[in-house]
Amino acid sequence: MSDLDEFHRQIIADVQGDADALGRINATAFFEITGEYLTEAGEIDSASWSYFEGKASSSTLQVHGYGGDPRDAEGILSLIICDFEITPETRTVNSDYVKRLFKRLVDFLTQARKASFRAGLEESSAGFGLADMISATWSEIDKIKLILVTNAEFRAKSDGVPAGSIDQKPVTYSVWDLKRLARFVEQGLTRQSSEVDFVKDFGGPVPVLRASSGGAALETYIAVIPGHQLASIYDRWGPRLLESNVRSFLQARGAVNRGIRDTIAKKPEMFLAYNNGLSATADSVDIEESPKGLMLKKAENLQIVNGGQTTASIHAARKGAAEQLNQVFVQMKLSIVPSELSDEVVPLISQFANSQNKVAAADFFANHPFHIRIEGFSRRLLVPAGADGYRETKWFYERARGQFADERGRRTIAERKIFDAEYPRSQFLSKTDLAKFENTWSELPHEVSKGAQKNFTEFAKAIGNRWGKDGSSFDEVWFRRLIAKAIIFRRTESLVSSAQWYQGGYRANIVTYAIAKLVHDAEKRGHSVNLEAVWRQQATSEPLEEALMVAAEDAQSVILSPPAGIRNLSEWAKKQGCWKVLADRQLEYPDTLDDALVARDEAAAVVRDARADRAMAASVSAEVRVHHLGPQFWNEVVRWARQNRRMSPTDIGILETCASIPRRMPNDRQCKFALAILEKLVAGGFQHPAIAEASIEEA
Repeated sequence: MSDLDEFHRQIIADVQGDADALGRINATAFFEITGEYLTEAGEIDSASWSYFEGKASSSTLQVHGYGGDPRDAEGILSLIICDFEITPETRTVNSDYVKRLFKRLVDFLTQARKASFRAGLEESSAGFGLADMISATWSEIDKIKLILVTNAEFRAKSDGVPAGSIDQKPVTYSVWDLKRLARFVEQGLTRQSSEVDFVKDFGGPVPVLRASSGGAALETYIAVIPGHQLASIYDRWGPRLLESNVRSFLQARGAVNRGIRDTIAKKPEMFLAYNNGLSATADSVDIEESPKGLMLKKAENLQIVNGGQTTASIHAARKGAAEQLNQVFVQMKLSIVPSELSDEVVPLISQFANSQNKVAAADFFANHPFHIRIEGFSRRLLVPAGADGYRETKWFYERARGQFADERGRRTIAERKIFDAEYPRSQFLSKTDLAKFENTWSELPHEVSKGAQKNFTEFAKAIGNRWGKDGSSFDEVWFRRLIAKAIIFRRTESLVSSAQWYQGGYRANIVTYAIAKLVHDAEKRGHSVNLEAVWRQQATSEPLEEALMVAAEDAQSVILSPPAGIRNLSEWAKKQGCWKVLADRQLEYPDTLDDALVARDEAAAVVRDARADRAMAASVSAEVRVHHLGPQFWNEVVRWARQNRRMSPTDIGILETCASIPRRMPNDRQCKFALAILEKLVAGGFQHPAIAEASIEEA
């Protein structure tokens, strides 16, 4: 069986599993699963389900969802249609089939702008909400993206392909077929073909100078690119041109910089002198020698890792300062990073290059200590078997796209069975899942409703503030409670789907709002949800589920009843006002609610006790190691430190105390300091056989 066939079977299993567990139809499950991929890849801002299918004259209209309000997406309207079929073998679709599906989207778009069509729709329906939003925002829409997501293979070029215009608004279409989905899920690769052809598509090659020697680790070029050419490239690829971390940064802080805009409008000839320029990467390039020097003709997977605001601001200037843009030039440093090194190298280039507007590593990078620590807990900590379990398992935290597939894929068939038993697919969570759970508990359901990437950006900012020097609050207790939140969230999804009162649609919004409401009301009582109990049982209790359903039914009522003037319910759920309405409501919970809660001071005591136990264990461990290494070892450490002038008098004093064992006995605090000093000395060049032996024993 080929890798693609295996992925085909896996995605069908995932869709059917979600559909069965959550009481949804397959199309909805497929949309939600793939919608997360499109959002994470930067194809869309958020994935909002808004299904409609019908007839107009002889045309078939169909749409499954859209990519957020165009006013929040740089004037881009993204419409999504899905094509999902359960087949024993991988399907292949041709261009005629794809064109028919895109025509359904175009016909829906055409009809949505007609008042007579909208008047014939039920105002509470998702189709009406989308059509009404299209009509209301039409004057602010600059570009239309049509997106087909299919579990079939499509072999033609299909990424951002121009397809004419509607009312002078350019239209492009993209196909996310099975192969492209597989590349993203398994390797984090977002594009089927991201080749930027400067000659064919963007007016001509770009002159470059080689800036790297023959022995350099990376091939690097310096270029000066015309502003109008950069704007055209950004217009084609949009935010996906920006390396994903910078893309998130721009979503958080706004893409158009006033200073850059004013320079373009008033002094375009000075732009090159005033602006710091761009840092970019590419997987590979096509460079040609010409009488004028080296010319950049093509770049595969071009990504801007510094200069996102410059790029977005130049693109925005096409509207009000198109003439001035012809006088704008931007310097660019282009590093060629082979795809096999991109995960490691590109984030570092992005991190170190961003100096004008610093992108905090805590916010966006998968190799930040926060993500590494959570990953470590997930690989090490066994979770309780629970009431219905028969063995202990683990939860798999994927800090970088493709980790789970890679870990599973490199094993033999027999080893995969062991891996699947240790890490059940249902116990998998990604960075965006984590952000969704945490922001729900932080009573930010309106932020969660904005979609995976925008919500993750908000969460990342909070983590950056909370991490501090060592992130000590993010410990095993925090991880256990995170898993409990995941269990509650996913169980609530299932309960809402099967509830008699559930009217269909907006389930994701209802779930985050319901949990946030229960957390909010428990806090008002001086209590919190008993997460320790959920962790121990690896399941939710009946009293907790009953309370959640009370909150969920009321959440649905609030989401489906927006104030006058707001007709799109998905957009209403993204507003803080929606959360305030629900937060202020008085709900009648069952008398058993207290059985699912714990007093706030009692919950805090659990944390204090656990951390005290951990501190005691660490203290004992430090003392044991200091004594195990022995006074002779510490004498050698003191001698080396003095000879190399590495330590302060205070540090030398602590080391001398360790060297005086047993005549003088270091206390637990001194032992911890001694080991920290030793770590610095080892980093500075100190070597000793005892250190190597200790490393082998720990491994």
